[in-house]
Amino acid sequence: MTSELQGARERVVAASRRLAALGLVVGTAGNVSERLADRIAITPTGAALDSVTAEEIAIVDLEGTQHGGDFRPTSELDLHLGAYVRHHANAVVHTHAPMATAVACVLDELPIVHYALMELGGPVRVAPYRTFGTPELAAVTLDALQGRSAALMSNHGAITIADTAHAAVERALLLEWGCTLYYRASTMGTPRTLNAQEQADFLEAIATRNYGTTQKI
Repeated sequence: MTSELQGARERVVAASRRLAALGLVVGTAGNVSERLADRIAITPTGAALDSVTAEEIAIVDLEGTQHGGDFRPTSELDLHLGAYVRHHANAVVHTHAPMATAVACVLDELPIVHYALMELGGPVRVAPYRTFGTPELAAVTLDALQGRSAALMSNHGAITIADTAHAAVERALLLEWGCTLYYRASTMGTPRTLNAQEQADFLEAIATRNYGTTQKI
């Protein structure tokens, strides 16, 4: 086991424990992975994310062949591998976050109710329901991820992709916040959403103003 792969294992553990501490996963629900070249560090099946250890993290290649760890990888391995191959992700987080899962039971798409959600690439699509751990679930979820860094999974949960496991957790938090915001707004009426032009204007403002970064005087 190289030090780089061990580092990836430790980052997956840190992300897993953070998800559990924040309530985005409960018990053995949810999974996390991070890619390092042609190897992927991924949580094992049946692992409680609040107590998983680096030694328990499986190492697989892009075809799913295991190269390290004593435990089989998560049952959602196809979903993770597909995100790496099809969407060129470097990290994947799958949660059963309560508000995201609730929204995924009702909507076909989470609209842009706040400009911060543009970080996820646009309105968040809801993949149709398929049985967990199946190629069919992976296929429809990967379709929903096209051009996005997040997708909701009908009557199941959510997935986010990013450059690092830490960043994928941050996007999972953003998605949960956006779902919560939508729900709270909907209890008062029909939420207003940003149209295509408003979304484009926001992206232009981000590009020209370096919004979200500290700037010296």
